Amino acid sequence: MSDFHLDDRIYDHVGEDGFTRLCAAFFIRVPKDDVLSAIYPEDDLEGAEHRLREFLIQRFGGPHRYSAERGDPRLRARHAPFAIDPLARDRWVQRMGEAVSESGFDDNVNSTLRAFFDSAATFMINRD
Repeated sequence: MSDFHLDDRIYDHVGEDGFTRLCAAFFIRVPKDDVLSAIYPEDDLEGAEHRLREFLIQRFGGPHRYSAERGDPRLRARHAPFAIDPLARDRWVQRMGEAVSESGFDDNVNSTLRAFFDSAATFMINRD
């Protein structure tokens, strides 16, 4: 398999099940994490997991259900109410990296997802 780039259709390689595994592996970590649990409302973890899964499926070549449900992703605007500082960014990347490792993807998918998550999380920083 050749190297992926962010524009490739990772969805074709991991499918719904892969993104479901990834998001479940991430969100199982959130309530136990002192930094992330302060950002993710406990009463909306299931909704947050659904939204992240649908966003990732769309972003990486799957059906556009996220936009059909929520409109344009507008990631910074949607995350503005949450205090995302460099510590929160780093913890999110750490926990998502653990979830990626646990999800059983091949090395090319892993590296593409990690690069995307690293960049996207940095873009979300909205506090010092």
